[in-house]
Amino acid sequence: MKLPFENRVQAGRLLGQALAGYAKRPDVIILALPRGGVPVGFEVARMIHAPLDIMLVRKLGTPGQEELAMGAIASGGVCVLNDDIVEALDISQEDIEAAAATERHELERREQAYRGNRSPPPIENHCVILVDDGLATGASMLAAVAALKQQKPASIVVAVPVAPSDTVQRLQEEADDVVCLATPEPFSAVGQWYLDFPQTSDDEVNSLLVSAWAMPPNSTKNHD
Repeated sequence: MKLPFENRVQAGRLLGQALAGYAKRPDVIILALPRGGVPVGFEVARMIHAPLDIMLVRKLGTPGQEELAMGAIASGGVCVLNDDIVEALDISQEDIEAAAATERHELERREQAYRGNRSPPPIENHCVILVDDGLATGASMLAAVAALKQQKPASIVVAVPVAPSDTVQRLQEEADDVVCLATPEPFSAVGQWYLDFPQTSDDEVNSLLVSAWAMPPNSTKNHD
């Protein structure tokens, strides 16, 4: 795989090619992690003729060590805790609930901003492909996988253009399949493996979702 990728669109098309085995299956759904995962997921969904939706995840920062995740909340009211961290640091239920309440407010804001009144897609008994534009530590994706498991999908596939090999290995232990186009080392940040890596805006996310939701199931329409 030639690096760096030109942009998220090119990376998504290459990822879609790698996921060709999932094409046109009625049980497959693509869930992209906003914001940067949505342009990638859009191209994957278009290429394998699968519906696109979003998977919102908010990490719960440990009190006093906000960068350390003690758990995460996700779309559908799911809360996943890292029991090892909670027990090791003796984090109280009150602290957990306070952090969850703060992040739930942001989760709901984003859910409303991106989905509006549209219902979340069915997960149970579906093959769910989780897509992002790349992974570093993989914390958000691990939370997404853990949250999805509680909704009883038939299988979970993690698909990303680029990630470090140790992160891929961790995800292989949790997901049913992991598709990663490149595992370059040393790895410091996802953006270093893209020529063009601007921040994805809420407007772009909304535009792509509206386009995806308007497409017939077997559409091959391109999105400029």
